[in-house]
Amino acid sequence: MYDGQSHPQEGPAAPAASPLDALMYSVRQQEQTDGVRFIWNYWPASRTDEGRLVLPLAVFYTPGKPRPDLPTLTYDPLYCGKCRGILNPFCKADLRAKSWICSFCSHRNGFPLSYTGISDHRYPAEMTAHFSTIEYTSPRPAMAPIMLFVVDTCMDGDELEALKETLLKCLVTLTKSTFVGLITFGRNVSVHDFGTSAIKHSFVFRGTKHLNPKQLAAHLGIGRHAANPQEPMQGDGTIMRSAVSNRFLQPLQTCEQRFLESIKSVTKDPWSAPAGRRPLRCTGAALNTAVGLLETSFPGAGGRVVLFLGGPCTEGPGKVVGEDLKIPIRSHMDIAKGNAPFVQSATKYYTELSTRTVSNAHSIDIFSCALDQTGLHEMKSCCNMTGGQLVLADSFSSTLFSQNLDLLFALNEGEKLQVSMNASIEVKASRNIKVSGCLGPCVSEKTANEQLVSDVNVLGTGGTTTWKCCSLTPNTTMCFFYETTGHDIPLNVNDQLYLQFITSYQHPSSQRRIRVTTVERSWVDHKGQNVAAGFDQEAGATVLARLAVAKLEDEAGGVDVQRWLDKSLIRLCNRFGTFNKDDPNSFCLSDHFGHFPAMIFHLRRSQLLQLSNTSPDESAFYRHCLSKQDVTSSLIMIQPVLYAYSLRGPPSLVTLDSRSLQPDRILLLDTFFHIVIYRGQTIMQWIQAGYDRMAEYANLAHLIQAPVEDAQLILSTRFPMPRYVVTEQDGSQARFLLSKVNPSQTQSSHAFAWSYGQSPDTTSVLTEDVSLQVFIEHLRKLAVSSSL
Repeated sequence: MYDGQSHPQEGPAAPAASPLDALMYSVRQQEQTDGVRFIWNYWPASRTDEGRLVLPLAVFYTPGKPRPDLPTLTYDPLYCGKCRGILNPFCKADLRAKSWICSFCSHRNGFPLSYTGISDHRYPAEMTAHFSTIEYTSPRPAMAPIMLFVVDTCMDGDELEALKETLLKCLVTLTKSTFVGLITFGRNVSVHDFGTSAIKHSFVFRGTKHLNPKQLAAHLGIGRHAANPQEPMQGDGTIMRSAVSNRFLQPLQTCEQRFLESIKSVTKDPWSAPAGRRPLRCTGAALNTAVGLLETSFPGAGGRVVLFLGGPCTEGPGKVVGEDLKIPIRSHMDIAKGNAPFVQSATKYYTELSTRTVSNAHSIDIFSCALDQTGLHEMKSCCNMTGGQLVLADSFSSTLFSQNLDLLFALNEGEKLQVSMNASIEVKASRNIKVSGCLGPCVSEKTANEQLVSDVNVLGTGGTTTWKCCSLTPNTTMCFFYETTGHDIPLNVNDQLYLQFITSYQHPSSQRRIRVTTVERSWVDHKGQNVAAGFDQEAGATVLARLAVAKLEDEAGGVDVQRWLDKSLIRLCNRFGTFNKDDPNSFCLSDHFGHFPAMIFHLRRSQLLQLSNTSPDESAFYRHCLSKQDVTSSLIMIQPVLYAYSLRGPPSLVTLDSRSLQPDRILLLDTFFHIVIYRGQTIMQWIQAGYDRMAEYANLAHLIQAPVEDAQLILSTRFPMPRYVVTEQDGSQARFLLSKVNPSQTQSSHAFAWSYGQSPDTTSVLTEDVSLQVFIEHLRKLAVSSSL
């Protein structure tokens, strides 16, 4: 059984001879082309066999997977008249009868007149084998994106100036047809007017008052006569003048100068806080105003609220902490003991705001920049439910904030933003398959097909076949759960099963598009071992991580997540391991499961589950990222990657173990949230002696520079951008690395070595945690126990 550490290669590798390598090659190939990844690549043909799998039948799907080679069809998709499945490469065509048979319900459908040219040598693109994913452009009128910026003014002047400067630089990437608006808030909320008047003015609302949409519309004079973003564009791509009737949300082409001047003129909130008091900040009222403004102006159109937050809400609805600085903001311990008086009410308030936002197809992005917590724990639903982005930084003047904002507004190869809006994802499946639910940044649209929806084993957001996701990035990944309905009656194993994902969304080019992805897998019976041969352990660890986080977020569940995780691992090893009863030494796992125990070991120690040395806001940020990222990125969060650089050879991937911390090495650690460069003691002595600046030691200078260049490559492409740390052996920030490695060498083992006159050549880790080797030994004993 494997008891070390490994990490998957990014991107498809060349096929190898072993069955595991061949499986992972095909898995990564399909992930690249279709954005789909299965845990079990062979599905059991009966309900009983499915129950023995321990892990659910889950599929990861990335609907916005970049595909530059993907054709875009300019006509409507062809739907099945019975199940509403869309024509795909797995449907059978009867050329003589000019009809096709649905791959999901076997219903025969006729081809329309536009398909009269179909023949053996001329198939439509949607039936071509290599187009299992294809896109359609809807004939619906073009829609202009909407961006409403909400700026916190309760911060120092330098911070506010840095925010304005960064924001002004990013606005140049917006198209001229984009509707923009500005709300600023401190003790009060100000909605800026961009009407035809030459005098700049705004509407001010008290931060302690909650206005419903009708009251807000009445005060602002909007609603019935608001601009319609679905109005047709002119030939040059600009909005017609009749669409410019809303004074607070205007196309950038008509108000660019006034909008930029309004941002430049934003000043610090005049209500200064006395000594020992927090500033009065009405974040909840400001968000409610922003949501209400979009709700009454552009309901059902793709829009985004971008919130820049510099501190916690201290006044009005959504309050998370009091004004007195002597009373610190809540911690995990305070929440667990019920000593956080504002958590429940604030969480309920922001959840209701998020529900309203999703119902109108809008999303909320939050950029939180402060040294203290800002209330993200209570506000997490604003991003988790709407699909918005969540970024955590220390300051608006930091590179971390500015580069994250640049990445959010970055343009793709077509000179368009990379974030799509107003998406709806519908799933179709073969007979004998039901949908159990979905985990990801989405909510249910409550459109259930009784024959396709499971009401027995609901996981995540269930009870539906369609989910709403108001914001999609190229990496946004959903996890869908399924179950078989064979009920102990084996199916025909010669049949294939088919799954289809239909994503309707607003493309950054202001087109309405439909992306259709259809995939197939094989049924297997209980007599063979094919189910185990199709296990993707990387996807399996990611599913367990998402389920564990979902159980932690369900505060009413009262589930001991660590115990549940351990039981799941023990049951899986007992089911798929080979051993003699009560003989740990005989236990063995196949290659398909060999790395899985090590992944779960690191998951148990990760910041996704551990609360020590982590604030509630940080936990909310980490878990939000896990809920959106694909399998490769999620696995980096679970089991970080460690590279070693030395003069003895080229850079190499090494085990995440304390034995890898050697004095003549430079290590590069990627935890997804942090990029850490760690220099050994000998390396630091060479640097202090100035050898790297001498011409005769050019190889040392190259060695020191190599991990820096690799780190910059990661920092320039990942969103959210990780923190960058450079440290050394025994340095204060070496904790970022030491807390992640397997503690195979601790203070106890080093003390044992010194007692025998030996000088250990690796760094010890001061911890009471058990090592991976001890964890594996206990796992062996429990997995072979006859009591299971």
